[in-house]
Amino acid sequence: MDILKSIEHEQMKNKIPELKIGNTVRVHVRVKEGNRERIQVFEGIIIKKQGGGVNATFTVRKISYGVGVEKTFLVHSPRIEKIEVTRVGKARRAKLYYLRDRVGKAAKTKEQVGARIETKEITVKEDVVPETVEVEKALEEPVPVVEETIETATEAPKTEPAKEEIKPVENAETASEEDKKAE
Repeated sequence: MDILKSIEHEQMKNKIPELKIGNTVRVHVRVKEGNRERIQVFEGIIIKKQGGGVNATFTVRKISYGVGVEKTFLVHSPRIEKIEVTRVGKARRAKLYYLRDRVGKAAKTKEQVGARIETKEITVKEDVVPETVEVEKALEEPVPVVEETIETATEAPKTEPAKEEIKPVENAETASEEDKKAE
């Protein structure tokens, strides 16, 4: 992995809940007020998801005192304590912007009949720590310096192969007789 991906990988959460558009969710967000910190719950319908990796976001819309309120949350934000699915909605679009124009009960999505509310979690990253530890240990160990002497071979004097005497063959019969005598 290159440096940017390794830094992003550290920032990501191990498991995130399965978020689907149209579901009604409760997002528990840590809010810091002065020197104390508390958890604030924001409940509404997921109207869009976008991005990927560390930059993945989802937008939740609710109607508070007759006014529509939308908040966009980072999926891997350390400020988000947990996300609960309270109702499984039926949506056939990727973005539910048409809910902005609706008021009252019309601003809700239909509930999926017979759907169980399951808290499925998606494993975003595996534990890659053992590999990095081995690499770090390898980097920390001193590397022994090995000196090698390389001998350069000098060229040996060239010897010419022995020349065989070639006798002209006068007759094939005489040549075969001479060969038999030589053996």
